[in-house]
Amino acid sequence: MAVVFDRTKGLTDVTTHYCPGCTHGIIHRLVGEVMEELGVIGETIGVAPVGCSVLAYKYFNCDMHEAAHGRAPAVATGVKRVHPDKVVFTYQGDGDLASIGTAEIIHAAARGEKFTTIFVNNAIYGMTGGQMAPTTLIGQKATTSPYGREKDVQGMPIRMSEMLSSLDGPVYLERVSVHDAIHVRKAKTAIKKAFQAQIEGKGFTMIEVLSTCPTNWGMTAVDSLTWLKENMIPYYPLGVIKDTTKEEN
Repeated sequence: MAVVFDRTKGLTDVTTHYCPGCTHGIIHRLVGEVMEELGVIGETIGVAPVGCSVLAYKYFNCDMHEAAHGRAPAVATGVKRVHPDKVVFTYQGDGDLASIGTAEIIHAAARGEKFTTIFVNNAIYGMTGGQMAPTTLIGQKATTSPYGREKDVQGMPIRMSEMLSSLDGPVYLERVSVHDAIHVRKAKTAIKKAFQAQIEGKGFTMIEVLSTCPTNWGMTAVDSLTWLKENMIPYYPLGVIKDTTKEEN
């Protein structure tokens, strides 16, 4: 019998803790497939901070290191400098990366640290209770903005990829989405390119993945995918934000 589908060896065979409809599982699989296809599962060290990804050390079939909330880039910096021959990645949410760990990601990117960040942007704090995040859209409701985010009160949502693109250190920044099959395939291509650039020693890389949070958005899984497409993508346009990987080092 022909095998048409198989679990990637980049993930462990356990049930995840994510809410029904959450797209973290899809993103995990893409990272796992990339590690397997590049043949680096045994040479990879991932860093999982607090947040929805807090238990990611159970799911990725590579060495994993836990970090305090927002501090994954700082930990990854130390890991990569001690083990420059390893493939190092952080797996972070938007509340973690764009708020609690803003300084860490900015300075790691500015220094051009040679690790890869998988930045999962679902426009809200997921695990900690659905609070407004720096990426929450104008008018979007959250537990700390029950009437919707207001420009004059909380300011405009931060576009992290564009902000980091102004720095010299990053060599590859791309924003992708996982709201349908076509975009899932494009997301995998971007993640693979980011890992490859790291393997070639070219500098800091980050893939921003637009994701859903059905629980805290108060939507069904299907409706949340539609909401992402119709509301997040117009403000967070998909595509390559910065790519200098073809330039001479």
